[in-house]
Amino acid sequence: MVGRKVTRRNALRLGAAASALPLVHIRTAHAAGSVAIALWDHWVQQGNEVTKQQIARFADKNKVEVKVDLIASASGQIIMVENAEAQGKAGHDIFPFMAWEPQNHVDDLEPMDDVMARLIAQYGPVNDAAEYLSKANGHWLGVPTSYGAQLKGFEGRISILRDAAGLDVTQMFPAGTDKQPGVESWTWDAFLKAAEACAKAGKPFALGLSTTSDPVDFCGALFAAFGAELVNAKGDITVKSDATRQLLEYGQKLVKTLPPNVVSYDDASNNRAMISGQSALICNPPSPWAVALRDAPAVAADIWHFPQPMGPKGRFLPYQAWMWGIWKFAKNKAAAKDLLEFLCQRENVEERENTVLGFDVPPVISMQDFKVWENAGPPKGTLYNYPNHPWQKQRAWVAGMPAPAPIAVKIYNQGTMPTMLAKLMSGNSINDVMAWAENELQAFMR
Repeated sequence: MVGRKVTRRNALRLGAAASALPLVHIRTAHAAGSVAIALWDHWVQQGNEVTKQQIARFADKNKVEVKVDLIASASGQIIMVENAEAQGKAGHDIFPFMAWEPQNHVDDLEPMDDVMARLIAQYGPVNDAAEYLSKANGHWLGVPTSYGAQLKGFEGRISILRDAAGLDVTQMFPAGTDKQPGVESWTWDAFLKAAEACAKAGKPFALGLSTTSDPVDFCGALFAAFGAELVNAKGDITVKSDATRQLLEYGQKLVKTLPPNVVSYDDASNNRAMISGQSALICNPPSPWAVALRDAPAVAADIWHFPQPMGPKGRFLPYQAWMWGIWKFAKNKAAAKDLLEFLCQRENVEERENTVLGFDVPPVISMQDFKVWENAGPPKGTLYNYPNHPWQKQRAWVAGMPAPAPIAVKIYNQGTMPTMLAKLMSGNSINDVMAWAENELQAFMR
């Protein structure tokens, strides 16, 4: 088993190398052959190592040679290789796809209905967002994986939220129990009161309104909580609705509490605001806590993670999905499916979770109970409410749902929702914002 980094210069060589893969896989207890798998180069390097060790165990047991490549996501490398392989019809058998990418390769990917039927029968369903992104025309395009997948609930500075807003989030959402006193009281109205109090104290919530992924994900959950669908599941434009108006009326109040530079945030701006003590709360995976744990332990000990607020239509949790797919041109599809099913076994998922300290979140609902989140600290239990426990009453979500994926991906990539709130911050009226959004959505459908 070989692990190597894939760069722009050797991307094209991957296609040529695929021609050496065997044409037939004999599916027996002593199967022979070769499988080539690409893995996203995990930002926690130990995540790469434990996954390669798992693959080695599979290869040894099944007498299959498995070739592993690590591909970084920086500078679009993984997308570049993905598209090169799809165009050249050669490369790896198995490839990792982030978020919307499977929808760009509907005709290039081997249906995974058989693998998913077995996994669902074994462990139960995956979350709604993972299924939405992984299926097209009723078929599974890939296998949703924990590898790289993240949730974006809220994390806040314990002391600031307590002193400025009177919220003790450690008591509202304690670790190690399903008795969560804050579940019912933590609403978007309560969120607004806390935002106003923290802004008055000079520690505003660092919630971006730019078009990068963190602001889009935050706004997607907020819009969904109010039932403000821009486009419905049938593909009809529904932005001019009472629900959208209610959301925008709320947004007019919320944007007044935010720092003026949130319209130019990148995905690191909120992290810096949290760690530096300039902000009381952000919407993010626990990466700021991890950085603080390394560089500023006292700050890390003052960070707690907790669910999204409840809105008129429920509580929605942004989910960043990853899928493992098999190309239709793959030379060894049977062995590739066996490998993916092996990697998705509970014991292997939990081993990877323990290694990356719980920063990946399994898409399988029944796998939200690993102990890694309860044991993480300091403060101990800070990550307990990072995964989506059933008692949190959250629905995993991606901005743009439930619109058909070809439309939803444009809503997401263009940052339509945060732009609507940014326009409110600039003084645009609600009617003007809805009219602007309707024109944008009509353009997406042309």
